[in-house]
Amino acid sequence: MKVTQIRSFSVQDEGGRPYMIVRVDTDAGHHGLGEVGIRNWGRAIGAAIEHLSELVIGADPWETERLWQEMFRSGFFPADKVYTCAISAIDIALWDIKGKSVNMPTYKLMGGPVRNKVVSYPHVFGDDAEELIANSLAAVEAGWKFVRWGQPETGAAGFETPGISTLEPVESMKIAIDRMGQLREAVGPDIQMTFDVHTRLDTAHVVQMCKEMEQFKPFFIEDPIRSENQGSYRNLRRQINLPIAAGEQWASKWPFREVIEEDLIDYARIDLCIVGGLTEALKITHWAETHYIDIVPHNPLGPVSAAACVALCMASSNVGVQEMPQRPGSYATDLFPQQIEWADGYSWSPDTPGLGVEFDIDAAESAAVDPHGWPPRLRRNDGAITNW
Repeated sequence: MKVTQIRSFSVQDEGGRPYMIVRVDTDAGHHGLGEVGIRNWGRAIGAAIEHLSELVIGADPWETERLWQEMFRSGFFPADKVYTCAISAIDIALWDIKGKSVNMPTYKLMGGPVRNKVVSYPHVFGDDAEELIANSLAAVEAGWKFVRWGQPETGAAGFETPGISTLEPVESMKIAIDRMGQLREAVGPDIQMTFDVHTRLDTAHVVQMCKEMEQFKPFFIEDPIRSENQGSYRNLRRQINLPIAAGEQWASKWPFREVIEEDLIDYARIDLCIVGGLTEALKITHWAETHYIDIVPHNPLGPVSAAACVALCMASSNVGVQEMPQRPGSYATDLFPQQIEWADGYSWSPDTPGLGVEFDIDAAESAAVDPHGWPPRLRRNDGAITNW
């Protein structure tokens, strides 16, 4: 069996949510799907996919480790984040092909299952405490065992440039602490809460906020500081007493080295669609296991990412929880008519060949969009930039 074609599709569902999907075809009639982790960089990543295709077309899709090494290292300069996004999508698609070619779910090729289903958390939103609480209670009523929300913005746009709004750190900290207390009271002690700082605060602000949040017992604090310097987690680790989750912005295994070997995090937020696919995520997962660090795969994307993440969790012993913004099968069904399963707060891979997700190419033609854009942008009250 040989790879014959690699194509990328930038699409948008009926709700306006974009996805960048890669499809790899073979001469045996099997195809696989992957997903790109940074959609707004899609033009550059699309070019990287075309470049890497020169190494993969004609190769045996079962040789995932060799192909990963070829894609990451053949340019002499190690792959950067644009290229690891491209590698990720191709690698995930190859794993999908491997499962389909032997009529087995992909997670079984990774040693699974070690569990029947994976506890998952949704994204919960609210512009104020009342809306956040109402949406969280609705999620609990629907069966979710977790709720997740993030560092609140503090004001409307107020800047002339469209797409820019305000987050003043001290004000945001106070709002976040107050809302966490109100939400804990509303959902009770048995529902887990995860809180995403989203790299929006400086270390001193995070330390102060986390000390106040300890009483509410969140499951973890996610991305509490910026991601460029992994060694900064040493300082943070010494000063806060809440579980730390980090890693969604890291590409390849190497940025995880310091935080795993020095036990600086409690949960590894591996993004399979950025880090280098299932091949690289498996290595980080088993490495984290030696330090009793659980994985919480980052999954803000679409059904292909969700399927790959759940397959990894089905086959891994050290799993904390799986991010699942929306219930699988409840969105984008025109583009993805087959998706993974969900019930009562748990997700699982169906007992079908490959990852358990399919992509309608005909529907994709009418849903095509330019893979380019910017996420929302934030400023402090004085006009200085802060991370979104």
